Amino acid sequence: MSRTIEFFYDYGSPYSYLADAVLPAFAERTGAAIAFRPMLLGGVFKATGNRSPMQEPIDAKRAYFGPVLQRTAALHGVPFAPNPHFPINTLPLMRGAVAARQLGVFAAYHTAIYPAFWREAQNLADPAVVTEVLAKADLDAAAITARAGADDVKAELRSATDDAVARGAFGAPTFFLDGEMFFGVDHLPHLERALRESPA
Repeated sequence: MSRTIEFFYDYGSPYSYLADAVLPAFAERTGAAIAFRPMLLGGVFKATGNRSPMQEPIDAKRAYFGPVLQRTAALHGVPFAPNPHFPINTLPLMRGAVAARQLGVFAAYHTAIYPAFWREAQNLADPAVVTEVLAKADLDAAAITARAGADDVKAELRSATDDAVARGAFGAPTFFLDGEMFFGVDHLPHLERALRESPA
C-alpha cells in the first residue's frame, strides 16, 4: 500500500521549490504519494517566532545562505535563479493554490508558479504578471483569482497553516510521514530511509 507524505510549502520558499523539483523522482523511487499542503510561511513565522534567513541578524551567516542555496540547487540538478523581487507577500499565491485545487487545476497552477518565481525570477507580487504566467499555462486567471477570494479558501489556507504549526512546523519545506516531521530538502534522505525501514 502506498504511503503518503504531506508536503507543507510556500511558493516564497526557495528550498520548498528545490524540494518540489526532486519530489517526483523521490516518489517514483519510494512509491510514496505526495499530499501537497499549501500554507502561509509568514503565518508560521509569526506563530513560532521564527524568521526568514533574509532577516538573519548575523551578517556573515546571512551572506552564507546565498552560496548554500546555489550549491543545493546544483547538487540536485535543479535550475535556479535568485529572484530580485524576493521576498514578496505570498498570500495571494497561496490562496490561489487552494483555489486551483478546488477548481481541479492544481497541477497546472503549481507547475506554472514555481518556475516563474525561481527559474524566471518574475515579480509575482504583481497581479498582472501572475495573470500572464497563468494564461501561458492555459489557466483562467480570473476564475482562480475570484475563487481565491472566497471565505472557504481563506479558511482552508489558515487551517493548513495552523495545522502545520500545531504539529511542530517552524518553516518550509516541512514533511510529515505517519506524524513524524522532517524539515528541509536536506532531510529528504532521512525521510526516504524512514520509508524504507518502516514499511506500511
